[in-house]
Amino acid sequence: MCKITKKVRVKILADLSHSGRSYWKECQIDACIADIVMALQNGGINMRHSCCGHDKGPGDIILEDGIVLTITKPKAPEK
Repeated sequence: MCKITKKVRVKILADLSHSGRSYWKECQIDACIADIVMALQNGGINMRHSCCGHDKGPGDIILEDGIVLTITKPKAPEK
């Protein structure tokens, strides 16, 4: 997947925060999944983690409730 990032406003959950309180922060998210992360955040779905996999394996987005969304590269079209 990608090696560049895109700024996305994400909610930092209280248990991941140094202050123990949730807050919003602009974070650098892997560009190839940034739009998905942004859509989830805009829809009120909180996340604990996101990574595109950096061509070493599938990426993932871990939701606040522990559900894992797996991100895979699309297959090349057959010729």
